[in-house]
Amino acid sequence: MHELQPMDAQTPAAAPVKLGRAIVVTSGKGGVGKTTTTANLGTALAKRGARVALVDADVGLRNLDIVMGLESRVKYHVLDVLDEQVTLEEALVPDKHSENLVLLAAAQSREKDDVDTEKMRALVQRLREKFDYVLIDCPAGIEMGFKNAVVGADEAIVVCTPEVSAVRDVDRVVGLLGNRFKPQLIINRLRPQLVRKGKMLSVDDVNAILRLPLLGVIADEPEIIVTTNKGEPLALRDDGTTAAAYHAIAARIAGEDVPAPTVEVKESFFDKLGAMFGGRRA
Repeated sequence: MHELQPMDAQTPAAAPVKLGRAIVVTSGKGGVGKTTTTANLGTALAKRGARVALVDADVGLRNLDIVMGLESRVKYHVLDVLDEQVTLEEALVPDKHSENLVLLAAAQSREKDDVDTEKMRALVQRLREKFDYVLIDCPAGIEMGFKNAVVGADEAIVVCTPEVSAVRDVDRVVGLLGNRFKPQLIINRLRPQLVRKGKMLSVDDVNAILRLPLLGVIADEPEIIVTTNKGEPLALRDDGTTAAAYHAIAARIAGEDVPAPTVEVKESFFDKLGAMFGGRRA
């Protein structure tokens, strides 16, 4: 007669759940393109086949649903889930273009202080169990909304425009984040003509101050505004320099060894002519 083996010897241990990556997209100040960046990176990652959840953490000022063109589909929001009014599955809004992409919208008529920080942490953990990437669109500022947005994340993407005030605010945010979040930098809305004239900081200028790993540079292109207003992220496209930049950044996030996209700043003929005659063109 065979001896009975202990239950733990017969039953293999359950494999641990592989968690997705929770990345907060932040900047410190508003108006630098955090939401547009979140929408485009989420779209680009989903086009690569990853399962992606976008979370709008800007309670009271939601915009991510508009940028994604999903405002008419939003029935419930993050606070409905945290208050246990609806299930997480009921609140997730499927994207119009990718079956791999969903949105959890922010509450529009509530206050940031209404969010329970520990419940937010648990919510992000649940999303990490279901998705490969959870991108959290952080509200401007460094008060309660910021704390709630970062609480469940373990990585950070910092969006910065090449302006002294934006760089200063990012430097402060990076100090608050610390090394645990492994912050990486996207320089947004670079205008080569202004850099050439010395009226905008260059990529090297920003890097010299912040000293963060550079994910990539996005030019200030009118088509970004057009596609944002249409609710169709530019990363839906496979052509164009700016769309290619978002896809390259997504590839870098996914761990591919590809160069960081940048924006070339060439000296124009008129710049050279002005230098020959003793000054730059105004």
